Amino acid sequence: MATTESHRTAGEDDRLPPSHELTAEDAEDAFVDGDRQLAPGTARSALSHRSFRIIFFGAFASNIGTWMQNAVLAAYAYDVTGSPSFVGLLVFAQLGPLLIFSTVGGMLADVVDRKKLLIVVAVEQLLFSVVLALTTGGDDPNKALLVGIVLCIGIGQAIHAPAYASLLPQLVPKDDLTGAVALNSTQMNASRIVGPAIGSAIYATVGVAWVFAINAVTFLAVIGAVMITVMPPVVAAVGPRGWRRLVSGFGIARRDRIVRGCLITMTVFSFFCLPFVTQMPVLAHDNLGIDPDSVAYGALYACLGFGAVLGSLSIGTVFSSASKATIVRWGLIAFAATVAVLALLRSPGLAYPATVAVGFAYFATVTSLATVLQEDLDAGVRGRVMALWIMSFGGTVPIGGLVFGPVVEATSITAVMLAGAAVALLLGVVGASLTAPSPDPSDGPVRRTPGPGRPEDLTKRSR
Repeated sequence: MATTESHRTAGEDDRLPPSHELTAEDAEDAFVDGDRQLAPGTARSALSHRSFRIIFFGAFASNIGTWMQNAVLAAYAYDVTGSPSFVGLLVFAQLGPLLIFSTVGGMLADVVDRKKLLIVVAVEQLLFSVVLALTTGGDDPNKALLVGIVLCIGIGQAIHAPAYASLLPQLVPKDDLTGAVALNSTQMNASRIVGPAIGSAIYATVGVAWVFAINAVTFLAVIGAVMITVMPPVVAAVGPRGWRRLVSGFGIARRDRIVRGCLITMTVFSFFCLPFVTQMPVLAHDNLGIDPDSVAYGALYACLGFGAVLGSLSIGTVFSSASKATIVRWGLIAFAATVAVLALLRSPGLAYPATVAVGFAYFATVTSLATVLQEDLDAGVRGRVMALWIMSFGGTVPIGGLVFGPVVEATSITAVMLAGAAVALLLGVVGASLTAPSPDPSDGPVRRTPGPGRPEDLTKRSR
């Protein structure tokens, strides 16, 4: 029997024939797996794949730095100006590029070497984070320059996000996708706990510039992880060529009912229901009497992340076999209830557990929606579809923050949050049906059919 290659591709069976030549990677996998049979679709099963583990922990370390910066940047903007509108503008500079450049990142992820792409954009973000640290070292930084630097960091993140999101499902077999998506959401949200807590403490003690400098260093973790990971080759992309590929994701969404439904639900939810995330310093200061440059503010932000960790992790554990479309419906309803309670609270003591509950409902919903979207996408179009997901999720939130910043100034953060709760309730009652499976198997032109290979008419129907 021929000897199996020492580097296995993602998705191959981890049980090796007796003649297989044992490598260090195989020994590591055996140590992680032991003799236990891991249930497919669980978080533990997803972690049994070496390439996924490396990228997972590298991204986790980098995201801690990112969320140090995210939480502190909004608080710093509010401290410098006292204006919810400027907070919204700076957050838009940070996340707004997702609306435009994520399509570029998605297109590149489908046609170029993802390893090189991820390294280049990580280095770009590292360099501009250093510039941001130098700029904020003074007492009165130029606000236009501050917005410009943050915008450059945001452009790098917008290109990185769809490339990373499209890579993730190729590091695990399809049966473990639910666990991988849940774990990815978990590490992103665990960094929401650790990052703001560390960042707020550093901000309160030694100054904001050190927060941005440390974030720059954390990019080395993801760069190192990408460099040592054996990545699957780019699958030949289906669909149009040239500039038409840049916008072809919209055509895919128009033809695939589930993709369209997931994106519409996420876009509406992000715009109307999540402006409070960009206005957390205002919520803390106006409603709860918490100073945005205090450790208490970092703890409040961390509570949102803690709840998000619990919510996303639950999808890969206790709810791994539950209908994700059903979870989306009830998650939206639970979000509406919990965010309404948080909006009406004026006690910091009660706000902390309420924020945990909001975070749980928030990311149980988002993780389930992401799983529904990704479950059967063909690899040749995944980058472009995930670019639209990044736009609807990350890119729409800062638009909502920018639009509702002046509304907060004219009314209150409470009024904006209650309006968002009403929209979430409406989505839960009538909108979540958009993501339910279609009884027509042909209503999904970019979805794989059971069994190996790709349907013969996939390329034709994805144009």
